[in-house]
Amino acid sequence: MAPRTIGLILTFNGQRLLPRCLASLSFCDQIIVVDSLSTDATCDIARAAGAVVLERRWEGPGPQFCFALEYIRAMQPPAEWVLSLDQDEYLSDELAANIRAAVAENRELAGYWIPRSSFYFNRFMRHSGWYPDRLLRLFRPSGMEVRVSGAHYSFHPQGDTGRLAGDIIHYPYRNFREHLDKINSYAQQGADDLKAKGRPGGVLVGIVHGLARFFKLYLLKLGLLDGRAGFINAAHGAFYAFLKHVRACEREDWEPKP
Repeated sequence: MAPRTIGLILTFNGQRLLPRCLASLSFCDQIIVVDSLSTDATCDIARAAGAVVLERRWEGPGPQFCFALEYIRAMQPPAEWVLSLDQDEYLSDELAANIRAAVAENRELAGYWIPRSSFYFNRFMRHSGWYPDRLLRLFRPSGMEVRVSGAHYSFHPQGDTGRLAGDIIHYPYRNFREHLDKINSYAQQGADDLKAKGRPGGVLVGIVHGLARFFKLYLLKLGLLDGRAGFINAAHGAFYAFLKHVRACEREDWEPKP
């Protein structure tokens, strides 16, 4: 019997690219969608594609993935592999073929690192720290740990890993407004994380970190080779770093005291 593979997607109001994401996972034995109480057609799209939809209030990426993996580990027959995508991602044809081959081979590995190609402004970024952006997205559920840092999560395998060719295709933003909304959210989570660690932040610290981030993205990570998109991305990255450290020293209430 071929190794059982489960597709996993966390969703929230993800109807924009979800049909293409689901279609690219059609070779999986089952697709599990953990939805954070979407108000658009996300759940209807997932159910129409044959996915199992589990609805759960969002408590952060760590709790959400732990819930999903606990559900998958309890499935019968058991899943040998999990293939995880975000709702704004899908598999290239090359990658899908290589994943199917890797699963069929069923090597004694904890998982596989996969490159991700992301579109920004007017191009797929090839520098700026955006590519190859290898992520552990095909893994054995029994040998996986989820770690969270601020607004970001990552999978950490408990064993040896391999690499697969072919890209996850990623369209993270529809426009600059959406990117700035994400920066606003991430900056607040980052500031809260700094406060929890007892790091006060400040304007000068924010300026230093902002300039350092621009230098890193535009020069060290060769963002200048990504043209206008590289410059805009570096500027937004600098703004995020500045905003995070300024908010860490922000007083909680700006209103006048009675």
